Amino acid sequence: MTFWKKLFGEDEGVEKVDYYQEGITLLRDGRFHEALTSLRLALKESPGDPVVLQQIAIAYTRIGMTEEASKTYRHVLQKDPAAAGAHYGLAYLLLRKGEERDAIQHLEAFLANPPRGADAKEHVNHARSTLAELRGEGQTFLGEND
Repeated sequence: MTFWKKLFGEDEGVEKVDYYQEGITLLRDGRFHEALTSLRLALKESPGDPVVLQQIAIAYTRIGMTEEASKTYRHVLQKDPAAAGAHYGLAYLLLRKGEERDAIQHLEAFLANPPRGADAKEHVNHARSTLAELRGEGQTFLGEND
């Protein structure tokens, strides 16, 4: 990891590190603690960046620090009440705690302005089916309004 090489002085001639991209790569590789370190460094470079904060919340969730993840998502929503990713992540953390009413509100907010693209489609469909289940609705039609 580039961060560790810089820390120990092994990388003196290298250009500036993109800690955000490094963190994303580490998240994808399942190296959540290391990802958290890189994402925290990215946050130092861009204080309060909601995109970085959402990735930090994801890392917290993956390592079981769900209270920290919830706080981080709420912090993002204070800065940007329409942050779809924060609504999505927080909704599922609330469901884990049995707070269905609050989770429904966040799923509705996520679906009111869902992200676009192939990667997002799976999350949008998951949110729709979860919301339908929570409301006691029958069969959902995935892909509707995409």
